[in-house]
Amino acid sequence: MQCAARTKARPEPYTVQQQREPPLKGPWPVWTIAGAILASYAAQSLLLSDQGALFFALVPADLARGRWAPLFTALFIHGGWAHAGMNAVGALAFGTPAARYLGLRAKGVLGFFLLFLVCGLIANLGYALLHWRDLAPMAGASGAVSGLFGAAMRLVDQGRRLSPLRARSVVAATVAWIVINAVMGTLGYAPGIGEVQIAWEAHIVGYFAGLLLIGPFAALFGQAAPPEDLGEDSDASIQSED
Repeated sequence: MQCAARTKARPEPYTVQQQREPPLKGPWPVWTIAGAILASYAAQSLLLSDQGALFFALVPADLARGRWAPLFTALFIHGGWAHAGMNAVGALAFGTPAARYLGLRAKGVLGFFLLFLVCGLIANLGYALLHWRDLAPMAGASGAVSGLFGAAMRLVDQGRRLSPLRARSVVAATVAWIVINAVMGTLGYAPGIGEVQIAWEAHIVGYFAGLLLIGPFAALFGQAAPPEDLGEDSDASIQSED
């Protein structure tokens, strides 16, 4: 998220009910994050000049001067509508599995929002540490969105159970994510966001944050875990509902 002793009276298979949704249709916490990304850029466009927006962006060299707030504020500053829009779409596409896994009650929703923010903070901090003396500003929610993608990769195979880190699907997704972002970083280009520079290291750090933190966050904020699988030979199945 498995072998069990066989008995004469075979237990009824445990069925996990899981809602499967189109990629861009998710529960309300996911739409809230996507809306917050777009709304924050709308406010940025209306209220801040380009120079004013840079005050909230992350400048790695500023951390040495004690300016830590941009680790958070930079998540809600973007380089254009295309940049903000792609991050909003990414949140919609990748956020649903983690939101469903943590649950839609108050505690689970709080955990989902915190997962997004913590992954973003870790991604920004990782980027800043790798560019410690850099004066170029960095902004955007893509590190946090990458964290949601990392969390989703632990839920692809088993739905209501986390796949182990060594699972083939997790390893394949991790390698693909690293390669894609390294290529984008080398080329300095990503489709759809114009001249915005790609902070590809933040994407990778954020991805690993989500990959590793979804388990602890589920323990702290998630719903009660379903019973253990009956084993590879069981009839346990996953059913979907509309």
